[in-house]
Amino acid sequence: MSNKIGFWAIFALVISSQIGSGIFMLPISLAPYGAYSLISWVISGLGAISLALVFALLCAKFPETGGPHVYVKHAFGPAAAFFFGWTYWVISWVSTTAVIVVGVGYLTPFFYEDIQNVHLFLEMLLLTIITLINFRGVATAGRVEFLLTVIKISVLLVIPIAALFFFDRNNFIISEEISNLTTSQILARSTLITLWGFIGVELATAPAGSVNNPGKNIPRAIVLGTISVAVVYFINNLAIMGLINGNDLASSRAPYVDAIKIMASGNWHLIISIIAFIFCVGTLNAWVLSSGQVAFGLAEDKLMPQFFAKRNKHGSPFWGITISSVGTSVLLILTSSNNFAKQITSIIDFSVVSFLFVYLACSLAFLKVIIKEKNYYKFLIGSIATTFCCWVIFETSVNTLLIASLFTASGVPLYLFWYRRVSV
Repeated sequence: MSNKIGFWAIFALVISSQIGSGIFMLPISLAPYGAYSLISWVISGLGAISLALVFALLCAKFPETGGPHVYVKHAFGPAAAFFFGWTYWVISWVSTTAVIVVGVGYLTPFFYEDIQNVHLFLEMLLLTIITLINFRGVATAGRVEFLLTVIKISVLLVIPIAALFFFDRNNFIISEEISNLTTSQILARSTLITLWGFIGVELATAPAGSVNNPGKNIPRAIVLGTISVAVVYFINNLAIMGLINGNDLASSRAPYVDAIKIMASGNWHLIISIIAFIFCVGTLNAWVLSSGQVAFGLAEDKLMPQFFAKRNKHGSPFWGITISSVGTSVLLILTSSNNFAKQITSIIDFSVVSFLFVYLACSLAFLKVIIKEKNYYKFLIGSIATTFCCWVIFETSVNTLLIASLFTASGVPLYLFWYRRVSV
């Protein structure tokens, strides 16, 4: 009996790797953009599909573990792989910050007062607990993944359907600050935010050796799965923004809780808070685990110091997880703010732009490795993905680009004083 996985397993992986905490926090960040946010979901969805195809085809061509740096290494050499691998690792734990902030934000209904220091304490406590769990190499979450996925999809379909009975198009409000921008700037900025929902599309590119007919099943599952994800995001964003006034939505900490309060009486909103928190915890666990594994993979490829490749007695990459969590703790303190929407939007912007740098590098790597094949279909896919990344980056503010570039630049000392010496 074959141990390989097929289409439906990959399809499920596509769904679970993309629908996480973003579904609960993005309506807050998108509220100032009004109806433009709906257009941006379509744009980012198409961009995500092109990126998904790029990673799927790269995975089929280079069936190796290790993530995006593997593809950059084949196209541009180990030095480029080091910097993009470093960037991918750093932003993997930077993004953890946003997940924690949103998760704790959904506990707000259980507090008598909305106090910044209380939120920060709970954020640090949650990170510590998940970090300690990962130290023990716990993998029991996989046993209940199917159940959580069913609950997740059920909630994300029931709420939009119910919201149709309360829908008010007058709730779509474009803020004064946003209205002063050009249409291109508005769409680029809102697309930058919506793209957060698709971050992780590359995680579904399972090694070809573990998939039946990978050349067919991986691209098909990724495209159909990403389309499904885009539809879920679109209808949920439409429902929430049509249900809650734009000004109220922009200042909300838990939009789905507020939505339930409008549609139903009783304590249903508390149940939604708990469900949303559980989803965020699951996503947080995946990011913390991923951060350690990314560092481990880089060390295995001799792109990071070898102590990152050491595991503890439970088989967990101890140092990768530890350093990632310490970095996340620092970011939680630095980005702590009473303005919840501003806090998560800034984290999302920096993270997505950094991911776009990595995605752009992989798209260019894809174009380089297939250029000799004279396959116009692949060239078109690579060109669309590259153009999409370039457009969003070009329209991003200079300050955001500079801060995002610091994630890559932070690897320079390690490159100069360690990697360049050991690679000679």
